Amino acid sequence: MTRLDVIGNVSRDVTHYPDHRGGAHLGGAALFVALAATRAGRSAAPVCVLGEDLAPVLPQAPGLGGIDWSARGEAEGPSARFDLRYDLLGELVDARTEYGAAERLTEHALAHVDRYPDSQYHVCCRRPLDAAAVLGRLVRRGAAFSVDFFLPSAADMIRTAAPWLTKASTVFVNAAEYRLLRTATNTAALPEIVVTDGPRPARVWAFGRQTASVVPPSRPPHEVSGAGDTVAGTFLAHRSRGATPAQALTEATVAAAHFVAAPSLPIPAQPSA
Repeated sequence: MTRLDVIGNVSRDVTHYPDHRGGAHLGGAALFVALAATRAGRSAAPVCVLGEDLAPVLPQAPGLGGIDWSARGEAEGPSARFDLRYDLLGELVDARTEYGAAERLTEHALAHVDRYPDSQYHVCCRRPLDAAAVLGRLVRRGAAFSVDFFLPSAADMIRTAAPWLTKASTVFVNAAEYRLLRTATNTAALPEIVVTDGPRPARVWAFGRQTASVVPPSRPPHEVSGAGDTVAGTFLAHRSRGATPAQALTEATVAAAHFVAAPSLPIPAQPSA
């Protein structure tokens, strides 16, 4: 089975909720997608750039067993940092970012695609990635790829990605992003769209026709950050083994429910001098 190479950020995150949940933990879409795919039985590698704070510790960190770290880059300075505020319904209301080492992500991703055009890619279309450059390179190289978005930057990123979306195997969006997607492109021309909507049914659309609808399991969330990424990684892993859209979506929503109810991934301690 071809490895899933996930282009995106791995970060140090701090989350806040009105009921005082949250705190500091590992984050980043590339980490969460790769971890979900790995847990679902598919080899996956984050194509990311780590700073001096995470590069020495992540490959040996507990709880991340199975992730292939060979596609990472390293740079001086800190890794990307996200400060995320959610409401009680788990909707993101504010995001503040320091990109740090991730400013070099586009350069690193383009070089990786040139070296490994036969990999299967998932592109986390969010800043600071130059999505147009990366998607254009993937299409020119004939690489297979899927994409997702991040709501604070989705309006811009969806418009940027629109010329290449018909070439994507799967587009992952939440309900708000799906509305933006429908204004930016003809969704009936897209091979597969996975739409999540919190506790409401998740759906799969293929060329404008609904092919699956699954009600997510209800579990009290500890941390919602990474839920959509878990859906994406799990769905892609199961689809790569021949699962139907309904089967893959069922597995993906179950995995996401378990993920949000579990403790967050701790930031590994720096090695002692």
